[in-house]
Amino acid sequence: MESIADIRKDYMLQTLLEQDMAPDPYQQFGRWWADALKSDISEVNAMTLATASLQGIPDARIVLLKEYTEKGFVFFTNYESDKGVQLKENPNACLVFFWKELERQVRVTGSVEKISAEDSDAYFYSRPVESRVGAWASPQSTVIAGRHIIEENVIKLKQEFEGKPVSRPPHWGGYIVMPHAIEFWQGRPSRLHDRFQYKIQDGGGWSLNRLAP
Repeated sequence: MESIADIRKDYMLQTLLEQDMAPDPYQQFGRWWADALKSDISEVNAMTLATASLQGIPDARIVLLKEYTEKGFVFFTNYESDKGVQLKENPNACLVFFWKELERQVRVTGSVEKISAEDSDAYFYSRPVESRVGAWASPQSTVIAGRHIIEENVIKLKQEFEGKPVSRPPHWGGYIVMPHAIEFWQGRPSRLHDRFQYKIQDGGGWSLNRLAP
């Protein structure tokens, strides 16, 4: 049986040089996002969301990117979930995209706030009906006696909403992560990776620096 310590991969696909970098991180992310879409990556919009409580205890999980603009990166969840509570206590987060097929990572660090109710509504009503019912049925992150609790909730809710649109729960909606730093990581041989970090400046604009691997 192979030792865990012996598992390794040498990254050989590409380089990332100063002249490759866009003037701002959103342009750079757009370039890499386009590459990722063309690379047939499974769940290309999957990203790790790391949060922390008021006491600084970290937590992380995978969520899905649903939009990005020059303001930030948007995802949706239950506001009363563990991550929702943590973001209320400590509205800062880090996102990590890992596109192993391209040997790339993107790390986004910034402050977080809820998006508008109108924008949350717009996305919610674009979801399949089953997913909308699911947002009501699951008391996310709470202890339940068994799977039957969720299944019974779904049956009850389908009856309640029969013949009516499934409205958005008040405890469900979107967040936007507004970056103050974005790092682009390209795997290279012998763990001597290429890393570039954009950081927002006090007067506006972004600085760009190469980081040691």
